[in-house]
Amino acid sequence: MSDSSPLPPVRLHPEAELARDALSTPLLSRAARLARWAGPETRVDAGGGLVDEQLPAAAEVLGLSGDDAAALASEAWRVALDTGLVHVTDEDEGTVAAGEDLALLTSGSPHDVLAVWLEALETVLADASVPDLEGLAGLEGALDEGGEVDLSRLEWDPEGEAEFLDGVLGNLYLLTVSEDGPGDAPVPLPALAASMLVPSDMGEPTNDVLEQVSDAMMRLDDQFRLLEPAGLVEFQPVDEALMADADNTAEDLTPPDDTDVARYGMVRLTPLGLYGLRSRLLEAGFAAPAVGDLADKGADVLLDGTATFPQRAAQAETELWMARREPLAAARELLAAARGADGGAPLRRLRCQQALSLVGTEAEPALREVLDDAELGGLARVWLTEHGAADVPAPSEAMIFWLTIDTIAAQLAAEGNSEELRALVQGLAAQHGGFFDAAWRVDHPATADVLEAMGRLHPDKRIAKEARKAAFKARSQHGG
Repeated sequence: MSDSSPLPPVRLHPEAELARDALSTPLLSRAARLARWAGPETRVDAGGGLVDEQLPAAAEVLGLSGDDAAALASEAWRVALDTGLVHVTDEDEGTVAAGEDLALLTSGSPHDVLAVWLEALETVLADASVPDLEGLAGLEGALDEGGEVDLSRLEWDPEGEAEFLDGVLGNLYLLTVSEDGPGDAPVPLPALAASMLVPSDMGEPTNDVLEQVSDAMMRLDDQFRLLEPAGLVEFQPVDEALMADADNTAEDLTPPDDTDVARYGMVRLTPLGLYGLRSRLLEAGFAAPAVGDLADKGADVLLDGTATFPQRAAQAETELWMARREPLAAARELLAAARGADGGAPLRRLRCQQALSLVGTEAEPALREVLDDAELGGLARVWLTEHGAADVPAPSEAMIFWLTIDTIAAQLAAEGNSEELRALVQGLAAQHGGFFDAAWRVDHPATADVLEAMGRLHPDKRIAKEARKAAFKARSQHGG
């Protein structure tokens, strides 16, 4: 992902709902429980971690049992420490007390609660980037004279691991917010691993690439198991039976087309996970809009801001904007913002037209006020006619052609060379035999570009040639 290109806008749940979700996650609820349990008798080591003698009591407080109870209690304590829910009061004595942030979980705003959860998430993400040392290549050679692990000798790149996980989560976010993505449906783990490792121009992946994908799947399986208790994802792990055979090869762990792909792991972001990843993306400098960001802005910001939005997201953003305004005043503001001869103006007018479809006849005076406007008159006539208004003046031929060029320019900006635009171009050429003879004379800044695009899009070579000739005339007429 590029940090200069805006991501599709995400639809976030209300902060109050997300805060409730955060408080109920095992990650934060366990950390809060231990913070409330901690007192003058609680002892920690030099790094602030609970001493071994305290772990059984901490596990009991959390209702944990089994072989991993102590490790889970230790992790919960570290989250409490990292998020300020507890703090060390005496380093020499190794004693602790509840931290100031603990009160935020009960008396703070939803935003305060989410801020604590985001800090806890960073702790777990850092843990998820650390591999299982027992299974790490080169472990034996990394032991120093005292038998301790010297991390500098390991075949492990901490920054690379963190970047890989960030990349995977970024791709999962993009898949989730894209209108043509899976949406709320889970994403297969092999597809997520492949999105990071298989070049987009590669046909059939090589065995080497398949092996990398398989290795990445196993790493992601471990990582998502750690991230699920944080509330970031819902995760269906890789089927244990697939990993039971120690002789599995990369091909064995890469699902063939006719296999139940769910056995290879499925993951989806939770609503809380979407909030968390968007916060991290914003912190990293990405343009990651959310539906509703523009609701309190002016019409000019709305039309420019939604210009790059997918259709459904633009509609949702506009509905929120309109809900805050009186229809007639909103219509006047939208029409004023839609004017212009710059490159973005046609798409602004298209978004304006779409916004005006949300208002009723109470906005009619605003549309009548622009009937004589060269840029808005055609749009106004379409709206008035669709709303059954009386005495709508017929458009001139020049206005019809101007509106046609403006509409195609907007569609090009919004969709590129889409099938819908191709059908529109074919329909125009079929309905108006002399379309190109008249179109090149249209006094619109985008006339030549539109005619060139029509030449690219029309399948009939003769008509495409007419369009290109018309584009040449348009450029000559305007000195381009």
